[in-house]
Amino acid sequence: MAMETPLLILASQSPRRKELLSLLGMRFRTLPVDTEERFDPSKTIEENVAAVALEKAEAAWKMLHDPHERVTVIGADTVVALNGEMLGKPDGYNNAFSMLQSLQNKTHKVHTGFALLSSAGAYSECVTTSVEFEPMNDREIAGYLDLVKPFDKAGSYGIQDPLMACYVRRIEGCYYNVVGLPVSRLCLALKRIFPEI
Repeated sequence: MAMETPLLILASQSPRRKELLSLLGMRFRTLPVDTEERFDPSKTIEENVAAVALEKAEAAWKMLHDPHERVTVIGADTVVALNGEMLGKPDGYNNAFSMLQSLQNKTHKVHTGFALLSSAGAYSECVTTSVEFEPMNDREIAGYLDLVKPFDKAGSYGIQDPLMACYVRRIEGCYYNVVGLPVSRLCLALKRIFPEI
């Protein structure tokens, strides 16, 4: 008799992460959490992002009524960094415009930390992808912001947005990582916990 597919719980309300997790073909549900996402200045960006992902997973785990050995909680956090400085979600149009201006003619990095939490223990890592845009002039930046309104996205853009496809010159690393979840690395980590998948 085949074992029941393990239940994954995604500690996020992001529709993008939900869509990416569905690519694994595994049974899951979402459990949005609200954490402070504090960053420790003594740690690297990568360490901080992985720690925030674990905090989200822990917050969701505490909300479960009956966590058991076949449940694994997934937490994730994504930040955009330029020259070692983090660019979070913009606080409005002007901030988003300035962020996109700052990314022109430069390579920036997108860091996504993910964490797995189960009764067997915890695992976390950070995956980094480098992204370079084709130059966008002020009119094109304004047009993108007016049409897409990416104010809920780190770095003020979504690489999956159709209009953004016109401006992505180069990606080094995992595309899905930029969207919000490094699918291949997540799959490898899950196989360590559930070798039957």
